[in-house]
Amino acid sequence: MLRHSLFCLFTIAFAGTAQADIQHAKKLLDADRFEEAFEELWPAARSGNADAEELIGVMYAMGLGVERDDQRAFDWYLRASMKGHPGAQSGVGWYYEIGRGMPAPDLVRAYMWYTLSAIGGDPDAAISLEEVVKKMTREEIDQALLMVADYKVWLYPFR
Repeated sequence: MLRHSLFCLFTIAFAGTAQADIQHAKKLLDADRFEEAFEELWPAARSGNADAEELIGVMYAMGLGVERDDQRAFDWYLRASMKGHPGAQSGVGWYYEIGRGMPAPDLVRAYMWYTLSAIGGDPDAAISLEEVVKKMTREEIDQALLMVADYKVWLYPFR
């Protein structure tokens, strides 16, 4: 019992510290202090914090304090996306829609990730969905909806 209580206290304290670090990193990003922000985010991202992972993805996607690297950006976005981070899911959807850093665009996967992002609460995801659907066939949309159903129960079991 004591071990469990200590573990819970440690987990709560660590989560609070990580959130404070991420908030500080966001302030550094707003101040264009990108290298410092990256240093602040890196430990939390490496520890699996989805907010930090998504921000590292943004930094690689835009070349903020690091050399722009679409592959690394996509990988960081994908890590956070698989944890249900709506902003990162929109990022993955954008990479699939545009096809940047990929052999070709994949509108089915773009639609899937934008839909999951909308389910997660990203307000911009609906706009992205409206745009990508204009480029798709009915068969592609149906295929994407099947994939959404597969992922939704895992990422958002209560929605």
